[in-house]
Amino acid sequence: MVKMKRLTGSAKVISAILAQEYAAYAKTQDNFDDIVAEIIKNVRKDGDKALTSYAKQFDNMSIETFEVSRETIDQAFEEIDPEVLVALKNAKRNIESYHKHQVEPGFVDAKTDGVVRGQLVLPIEKVGVYVPGGTAAYPSSVLMNVLPAKIAGVPEIYMVTPPQEKFNPAILVAAALSGVTKIFQVGGAQAIAALAYGTASIPKVDKITGPGNIFVATAKKQVFGQVGIDMIAGPSEIGVIADQSANATYVAADLLSQAEHDRLARAILVTNSVRLADEVDLALEAQLQTLPREAIARESIETNGRTIITESVEEMFELMNELAPEHLEVAMDDAISYLPKIKNAGSIFLGHYTSEPIGDYYAGTNHVLPTSGTARFYSALGVYDFVKRSQFTYYSQDAVITAAKDITKLAYSEGLQAHARAIEIREGVNVDD
Repeated sequence: MVKMKRLTGSAKVISAILAQEYAAYAKTQDNFDDIVAEIIKNVRKDGDKALTSYAKQFDNMSIETFEVSRETIDQAFEEIDPEVLVALKNAKRNIESYHKHQVEPGFVDAKTDGVVRGQLVLPIEKVGVYVPGGTAAYPSSVLMNVLPAKIAGVPEIYMVTPPQEKFNPAILVAAALSGVTKIFQVGGAQAIAALAYGTASIPKVDKITGPGNIFVATAKKQVFGQVGIDMIAGPSEIGVIADQSANATYVAADLLSQAEHDRLARAILVTNSVRLADEVDLALEAQLQTLPREAIARESIETNGRTIITESVEEMFELMNELAPEHLEVAMDDAISYLPKIKNAGSIFLGHYTSEPIGDYYAGTNHVLPTSGTARFYSALGVYDFVKRSQFTYYSQDAVITAAKDITKLAYSEGLQAHARAIEIREGVNVDD
């Protein structure tokens, strides 16, 4: 029978143990750096020719045209399950209604005579969205990446996805519903390189978002600086805070909702109830036996699953704040009242009935989230990821004269005479004296 490994101790001790475990995992990923660097170099050098070669090598596909045709997209609308189409449209509506609240208006501040300051909020001009293919084809991720960009006003959005003999129609339909400019059939690190540097077929973009495997994640890390990226994502993870009021069957189901993603996924239960922990173990075994992806989920739970027993509610939240999980569920009565205790989490799900998949698919909150403790300083993907902010300033001559003494004193204190001169010239000082 599957059992999650149990840990007890202070938040500091347990978070250190889990950090060491993650560091050991991260070290195994370093082996891909050289491989990815070679792929990026070849795409920069040979462009479409390299992409064609990699499609043959990695995807066993002979690609003549990278752009997915309008006819192929139209055919996807004919083939998609009508109920899936309705679900995509409903999810789209919810994602749009939520993300519209994130739009920043900019501002103008003109309170002082002769001085105008402000900030423009401008959309990024070209964005590339990576969408996995094959068994990891997630149309929901298309909506989550593209719709915030559209709301931000990004005029050109290019989607890349690995070539397929037969595309999942929901992927292409989601792209069309979201307003993708063009779709290109290219995957892996080579797709990231093509977006970052451009080829004859694929435009160079300004920012790249979207999930992918270790090759994609490594490529995003290596091209960062040439282009912007959303974040470096690790394996999916869920943290559940639960007390004696929680339903063990619900908790087990939610832990498995992440474990089935990947053998490296991490599911963590933090509770002050040993009885609940025991019941969750029993429920995990019962539910695992019914899952099509049982082998993946079972290995994830056995290898990376953890149950942490604490003495108090305060300790449960203290520990979870240290872990800063990607997804955080609070399976407690009156869960909303505990919201002020949460400091670090990618996305928060409150109450016994708010399971994490509600956020994955439907609520409208974004499911592109910081992993591996990076919720301490990263946020969920949003409209703000697809804009840049430009400051502007206007000073009249009188305003310059009023501020000149302070500015020049600071410039001279830093040894920057030309800075001071640029001000003195405008206030009528003889700069040659």
